[in-house]
Amino acid sequence: MRRTLVGLLAMTAMLSGCGGSDNGSISTGGSTPSPTPTSTAGCSLRERQDWAAAQLREWYLFPDTLPASLSPAAYTTVDDYIDALTATARAQRKDRYFTYLTSIKEETAYYNSGSSAGFGFRLALDQTGQRLFSAESFEGAPALAAGIDRGTEILAIGTTAANLRTVSAIVAAEGTAGLTAALGPDTVGTSRVLQINDAAGTRTVTVAKADFSLLPVSTRYGAKVIQDGGQSVGYINLRTFIKTAEPALKTAFADFRAKGVTKVIIDLRYNGGGLIETAEYLGDLLGGARSTSEVFDYVTFRTEKASNNTTRFFAPQPESIAPTRIAFIGTGGTASASELVINAFTPYLHTNAGLIGTNTYGKPVGQIALDKEACDDRLRVVALATQNAARTGDYYDGLATKVEASCQASDDIGYQLGDPLESSTRQALNFLAGRSCTPITGDASARSLRTSEPRRDLLMPDRPGTAQREVPGLF
Repeated sequence: MRRTLVGLLAMTAMLSGCGGSDNGSISTGGSTPSPTPTSTAGCSLRERQDWAAAQLREWYLFPDTLPASLSPAAYTTVDDYIDALTATARAQRKDRYFTYLTSIKEETAYYNSGSSAGFGFRLALDQTGQRLFSAESFEGAPALAAGIDRGTEILAIGTTAANLRTVSAIVAAEGTAGLTAALGPDTVGTSRVLQINDAAGTRTVTVAKADFSLLPVSTRYGAKVIQDGGQSVGYINLRTFIKTAEPALKTAFADFRAKGVTKVIIDLRYNGGGLIETAEYLGDLLGGARSTSEVFDYVTFRTEKASNNTTRFFAPQPESIAPTRIAFIGTGGTASASELVINAFTPYLHTNAGLIGTNTYGKPVGQIALDKEACDDRLRVVALATQNAARTGDYYDGLATKVEASCQASDDIGYQLGDPLESSTRQALNFLAGRSCTPITGDASARSLRTSEPRRDLLMPDRPGTAQREVPGLF
């Protein structure tokens, strides 16, 4: 997956991730350096390309990987030119399409309110049987209203009932890109006929894409207390790190605190990242036992930009709890800000903080926003790296080999997220109870276990928008 001011205004740091593909991005909100303004005039292709190259040469975290000179003449888009400039870092797995061009308006709408246009479900493709499933459906969006929820299989897609094509036929003819094309553009009113199958049987529904605001914490299963073996376990499923997550997290942790919860499951299995400041807020809510002199994370820039480096200390909130054990559920769709939170607790809880599921994506770097306002261009350029209190931050191949405890588990779409019978949730409960398990391997490409259960990868377009980068599999 790839991409989703001309004055350079204040810049926001971000960590972004892209699960299920080798590209992605995250907002961090951790630092706001003030770069030298550039001209706002000129939106020709060459002017935009030259502008992007200039920003990379000033801010890129890996300046030694940039070509000494590279003419943009051979590239027909700004995106392709950016990809060529960052090719060496990509080959070294340091920048897997994390540097990209996006729309100021689109990104602002998403990070402020989760605004997006689509059907409102997260799709996962069974790579063995070429079967497509809803891994999650979002409240207030068309898919859930049409009866499509977690575990629903999409059998066929068409613009009318007369031209339905099966998923397997589309993949056989056009690959996974054919599925993205069949689902249509992310514009309000785009309508598709879907043949679906679930516990209620096989049927055909018509669903139209609409604007909806993604709830970062589900009102159905996103926050609750699970009773397990006589113990109260707090459960949080956080879909994305955006500002609107904070009130829901605050309410959930206030409930945990009131109920004396000391063991917690933080389900980040599909969370591709988002704002660093929201990740830090979640850390504060989990940091009731931490002092204000203890480091949550370090944010560092390249040597000549070191004046922008920051150290973030824990800031416990009135709602904070002091967990004795935390189970973080992760997959290959867990990236960036999600990994930042998991990494932050390892130096403090050690083997009492466990990664449950599979290896994570591997993105210990973040972007800053550089705007060319006249063109609605926002360049998200990798300019910073994050580290935990132990200065660990080199998890480009995922966190499986960096955490001190882990347990393999599959993502069982036969049960709702947070259901104690769902495999990852069950294993998280086992970990919290001190039961034995099989550790996760360090395979960075692992997105599900190689078991009898078919592997499912979150479906991603070649060039996702902001929402799809931060919410992998979103359509």
